[in-house]
Amino acid sequence: MASSSSSSYSSSPCAACKFLRRKCLPGCIFAPYFPPEEPQKFANVHKIFGASNVSKLLQEVEPQQREDAVNSLAYEAEARLKDPVYGCVGAISVLQRQVIKLQKELEATNADLMRYTCNDVMTTSAGAGGGIQQHNQILPGTSRRVFGQGASHNHYQGSAFFNHPWQGNNTHDNDHGGGNM
Repeated sequence: MASSSSSSYSSSPCAACKFLRRKCLPGCIFAPYFPPEEPQKFANVHKIFGASNVSKLLQEVEPQQREDAVNSLAYEAEARLKDPVYGCVGAISVLQRQVIKLQKELEATNADLMRYTCNDVMTTSAGAGGGIQQHNQILPGTSRRVFGQGASHNHYQGSAFFNHPWQGNNTHDNDHGGGNM
């Protein structure tokens, strides 16, 4: 009888049964989700959640949702091993901070683009007989324009059309006008 059951189920035991040092039976709840070639996946899940808890969870979850449940457990277990306090929440927080930082950079870049576009429009309209005489020069080593002749330094200091190179990245340019067009 033993030879007939071994011939019908001749594949190697799943990673869970191998780790737990038990015989992997044909109806093993772990076998479809912890293949023998991924032993570390089960080892991590077992270390964090325990084999009996994972077994109970898999039996309570609908069969079509089990793979997602195991993948979530494996991800959380790996994250908990890397960061025992926060687990995957720590990784999510890091990613959220990166998204916020990138959104701010995108907003600053869009504001710069708007500022340069508005500056070109003003220069073009002034040169077409608009009555305002402006001489623009580009500072060496930068792409920022300085307004000359008749423009007081203080007038353009907070303007949406000029940032001092020594002031750093001013992300509040839209608050000073000229940013929404």
